[in-house]
Amino acid sequence: MSIAEVPPRADAAAPRPGRPQPQRLGDVLVQQRLISQEQLQETLAMQRRTGKKVGRLLIESGIITEELLANGLARQMRIPFVSLKTFPFRAEVIKLLPEAAARRYRALVLEDRGDTLLVALADPLDIFAFDEVSRILKRNIAIAAVPESQLTAVFDRLYRRTEEISGFARALERDLGDAVDFGELTATAGIEGAPVVRLLQSVFEDAIQVGASDVHIEPLESGLQIRVRVDGVLQNQTQADKRIANALAQRLKLMANLDISEKRLPQDGRFSVRVKEQTIDVRLSTLPTTYGESAVMRLLNHGAGPRRLEDLGMPDAILTRFREVLSRSSGLVLVTGPTGSGKSTTLYAALAEVNASELKVITVEDPVEFRLPGVTQVQINEKIELTFARVLRSTLRQDPDVILIGEMRDAETADIGLRAAITGHLVMSTLHTRDAISTPFRLLDMGVPPFMVATSLQAVIAQRLVRLNCAECNEQQEPNPQEAAWLTTMLKPDETIQPKRGLGCSACNATGYAGRQGVYELMEMDAVLTQAASRADPATFLRAARERIKGRTLVYHALDLVRTGRTSLAEAMRIGQDNTDED
Repeated sequence: MSIAEVPPRADAAAPRPGRPQPQRLGDVLVQQRLISQEQLQETLAMQRRTGKKVGRLLIESGIITEELLANGLARQMRIPFVSLKTFPFRAEVIKLLPEAAARRYRALVLEDRGDTLLVALADPLDIFAFDEVSRILKRNIAIAAVPESQLTAVFDRLYRRTEEISGFARALERDLGDAVDFGELTATAGIEGAPVVRLLQSVFEDAIQVGASDVHIEPLESGLQIRVRVDGVLQNQTQADKRIANALAQRLKLMANLDISEKRLPQDGRFSVRVKEQTIDVRLSTLPTTYGESAVMRLLNHGAGPRRLEDLGMPDAILTRFREVLSRSSGLVLVTGPTGSGKSTTLYAALAEVNASELKVITVEDPVEFRLPGVTQVQINEKIELTFARVLRSTLRQDPDVILIGEMRDAETADIGLRAAITGHLVMSTLHTRDAISTPFRLLDMGVPPFMVATSLQAVIAQRLVRLNCAECNEQQEPNPQEAAWLTTMLKPDETIQPKRGLGCSACNATGYAGRQGVYELMEMDAVLTQAASRADPATFLRAARERIKGRTLVYHALDLVRTGRTSLAEAMRIGQDNTDED
């Protein structure tokens, strides 16, 4: 049960839910024998010096935990104690109390019991909060005790800005009418109160609040659709009239310094916004469609900074070998995978392993995602013909030791990068391939001579991202027949696995997943692989490469996460289906 009713003492009748009686928290905790009289007196003396509340001082001093405090109040007041970690929230009940009031009085509506609403209060002794919440709800309320930190964390998850976004969208529709006055829209670019600005601000704030990586604004025949990508999966944010699509596209183009008069061609740009005390770098891509311009924005948090290799979740064996490869003075190291698989994160983590104080490190990127101290970083600009190839040629005259190429996009870039690797530079880059084994053939397909691939390529690390089970609702799961059949092909005859999966709760927005982690495979080039690559001999290369990474592929790493309960069997199967020729 999510709500544990505390039985009343045998010598007293349970009172009806109602207004709490005036009591002092310290006296309640002493009566419940959670703290001593001496501890209370010491805390009261500290309160006189600091002005902080007694409960907060007791928690900060380590005398009592939030859970014990809330439980003690529940027992004394004969009210329920509620754990919000697994409570089955209902959106229509939560929204009975507006967000501003919920945050101000630290209150949350949990259940509608017909004649009474059950409301969680961070401080059940707060008579003023009880009266104000009762006044706002215009209903009789019964109160429950909850740990305050749980309540604060739940607010951001439950009070999504969907209604606010829809409201701003409707306001913008009324302002625009049947036609968009683009001249007026441009002239009011600096007015923060304009509906289009408020709408975009709410969209960004909601996206950051739920940890979204991308925002999609898509005009359709039936209307405008705004979605956010969370943990790799798109979630609907709101639907609006498609008449506002042009206004949103115009505003975003103004923010990114793009050509607002050009609606026939795709455009790319970037800008920064300040949201919730964070600076977010936004990469904007617009695409003309049948019903208007589609806009997709990738959100990058400046404050997050590049991660370290040991934080990525690589298996120890792969991490050790990868670091050895990065310590070499020359050669090409590639990070491969589809779009959105975390290649740039791994590349920056690898770059952090390089001693920039002793080596000359130059990066050539589009765009520069993180600013790195001691590293020379160059931003590509196609508009002025500052291309990858042009910058790379100049880079080689800058006496570099390490060169990072954001992506090998074409044959010319690949050719220059491989030549740099042959001539005594450590070159790191990304490539879009399905797995590590297919990477040399992708280079050959781009027109790179076989001898260059064989002599320059040192190692390839391929990766995918899998969703992690929500820690709050993670439980054992019985495999269905399809999953059981797949497991038998992957496991040893005497091996069994008891997979887990998140059931869905408020902490994970009912998805069962919270966060993502990379799964990896590493292929190092040795004499046999080098010889096969130099001869462009696919059969020999594939046979030898599969033998070398057998049991250490992407799907086996995902299966290891299933063993430890960190991801679901469905996620591991998805990785296996993406790589159908796994051993």
